[in-house]
Amino acid sequence: MSIIVAIPARLASTRLPRKVLLDLGGKPVVQHVWERASQMRLASRVVILADSEELANTAQNFGAEVILTPPECPSGTARLASALEKLPGNFFLNVQGDEPCIEPTLLDALATRWHDTQCELVTAVSRIHDTTRLQNPNVVKVVRGESGQALYFSRSPVPYRRGLSMEKWLDDNSTPYWAHIGVYGYTRKTLASYPALPPTRLEVIESLEQLRFIEHGKIFQTVETNYHPIAIDTAEDLENARKLFGNHPQQHHPREHGKT
Repeated sequence: MSIIVAIPARLASTRLPRKVLLDLGGKPVVQHVWERASQMRLASRVVILADSEELANTAQNFGAEVILTPPECPSGTARLASALEKLPGNFFLNVQGDEPCIEPTLLDALATRWHDTQCELVTAVSRIHDTTRLQNPNVVKVVRGESGQALYFSRSPVPYRRGLSMEKWLDDNSTPYWAHIGVYGYTRKTLASYPALPPTRLEVIESLEQLRFIEHGKIFQTVETNYHPIAIDTAEDLENARKLFGNHPQQHHPREHGKT
């Protein structure tokens, strides 16, 4: 079983340009991601997929293996697919380059879920406990089937509970609401098929790339976790993350507590 962790990273991020190279506790953001991913037990290889020579040189300087990829790749999945010929492996984990607190235990759980189910794709979900998150379009919701497979992803609060106020929706433990955690696992065959899959109607409507797989009949399995990403999309997000990391980032990571 050969498991590759790929960290797609680019400098041309829209809301916070060059964010993966910005300082966080004395290190570039992407270095924290690489160090955390490298703590996985099951990974055979951890690689940063860079969109530029500058990013590649920085990553190599802190010891990472790097593959240069086309700067025009529209998503992390597309960037990973573009490097597939250089990455022999059976299963690939896609970890975003701006996830400095990603839990190694969660990554191992995703790999284990794939191994146990032989699913085409796997991703992570966390329980939604408040209506603020349920209504937030930036919190992607996941509808799951009986075996834990993802049936649909949406920015809207789904499933809709007829006849009840939204405050009551979260009271029924038999039908929990789930938020999507944006880390993905793919089989080699599934990832290789991605460039040939045309964009789909629901993917465009929701602006969610994972719906392309769903609409083309691919099956996602899911892993439950308590992990909540530390999003770094704006300058304010970065300042909040810096308060968390302080001057000694290795001592200020949130406790690993993935429910896997």
